[in-house]
Amino acid sequence: MYRYTPFNLILLVLSSLVLLFLVAPLLGMFLQTGVGEFFDTANDKEVQASIWLTIWVSFSATFLFAIAAVPFSWLLARKSFPMKSIVKGIIDLPVVLPHTAAGIALLGFISRDGILGKTAAVAGISLINNPSGIALAMAFVSLPFLINSARDGFAAVPERLEKAALSLGASRARVFFTISLPLAWRSIVTGFVMMFARGMSEFGAVVIIAYHPMIAPVLIYDRFSSFGLSYARPAAVLFIIVALVVFTLLRILSEIRKTPFAKNDYADS
Repeated sequence: MYRYTPFNLILLVLSSLVLLFLVAPLLGMFLQTGVGEFFDTANDKEVQASIWLTIWVSFSATFLFAIAAVPFSWLLARKSFPMKSIVKGIIDLPVVLPHTAAGIALLGFISRDGILGKTAAVAGISLINNPSGIALAMAFVSLPFLINSARDGFAAVPERLEKAALSLGASRARVFFTISLPLAWRSIVTGFVMMFARGMSEFGAVVIIAYHPMIAPVLIYDRFSSFGLSYARPAAVLFIIVALVVFTLLRILSEIRKTPFAKNDYADS
């Protein structure tokens, strides 16, 4: 039975205040949005296109960068190399940078005068005001979430399992794909979800790279600055609901239990 000691009561009050601080603004926004306003906004083609653009660009950026980020995370978890601590610091840098500064830095890299921008221009692609540029901005600020989560997952995999498989003749690639990756799967999926969610919510870096086409955060800001709070609020509520649904579904998928590897996978090696 829970005992209401003075210390426990203090914890309960402090926890309630923190929870209230997180919930009250969102609840107030939902309560102040009329049902008619909400459905009118939900039927707005511009809003629908903006939310769809946000989702698919963020997911694409997360998926494509995960192809390189996951092996990189394994390297960080398993290998020692010169200046490793500096590399870790560089990975975390986008998290602490002001996101407008991140957008300006990225703009110099992907504009027609930048290294990547010149390369894309040769192929006839302009990364500015383009979904590909938006994807790069989203990935730049959110990639640390995937790398750090996957790295922690690989670090938690018992190294003796990998060494045992290697001693039985398995290749390094086979060990990675049948032992390391499956056992770290939950942490990788968690990082994937966090990167995807962070990319969806990005505004500062994206608005510098591409004001158009508008992703949902930019659209909400545009409506607020042009028409005021009452016009922007229904779009914000709709985007929060959609983001919450998508985030919850991905979270549920991340909780699905995976079989790490077959019990006798190396019996015949």
